[in-house]
Amino acid sequence: METEILQILPLLIPLLLIDLGMRIYVVIQIFTAKEKEIKIRWSPIGWILIVLLVNFGWVFFLIFGKEE
Repeated sequence: METEILQILPLLIPLLLIDLGMRIYVVIQIFTAKEKEIKIRWSPIGWILIVLLVNFGWVFFLIFGKEE
């Protein structure tokens, strides 16, 4: 069991780092949306909760979060 985890770990670490980086990027986008005059569809607090609590929640924000 332990050797299986060690074999998967090199593939898992980059994915986790990308996910963490995208979460940070999207949270910054949500906080700076007013300054950049970007309209967000729902409440910023709701989006932050989705981004932080849902796996790959940042994808939902990038697809559905901004009004165009």
